[in-house]
Amino acid sequence: MLPDTGSILKQDFEIKEIPSKTFRINDDTVSGYVDGIEAVRQAIYCILNTERYDWVIYNWNYGVELKDLFGKTIGVVKSKVKKRIREALMQDNRIQSVDAFTFEVSGKKLIVKFTVHTKYGDVSAEKEVQT
Repeated sequence: MLPDTGSILKQDFEIKEIPSKTFRINDDTVSGYVDGIEAVRQAIYCILNTERYDWVIYNWNYGVELKDLFGKTIGVVKSKVKKRIREALMQDNRIQSVDAFTFEVSGKKLIVKFTVHTKYGDVSAEKEVQT
């Protein structure tokens, strides 16, 4: 005979979303707080400037993989960077999509510009990749 668990597992659960409030990072200091679209803009900056798998303090879903693109041709970098930026940013649940990628070549640098659609609004962002 199986034990009767009652209605414990049949209850409805309410999922509450935690606020996106975080510390404001200025050039060399951390001062105050930021929330909403400014917090997402700061998160985008931090994600794109953190190499994935290099830092023990971050889990393996945080950051972007760009280190192995160094030394590759512009064509190879263009073909991979779009997917890697999208995958890195989509780990944040406040970000809904990443699109409108454009590429500019400046010497041995590839400047990638794109639009990040968040639940607070759209953010324009860019990342420079050394080739």
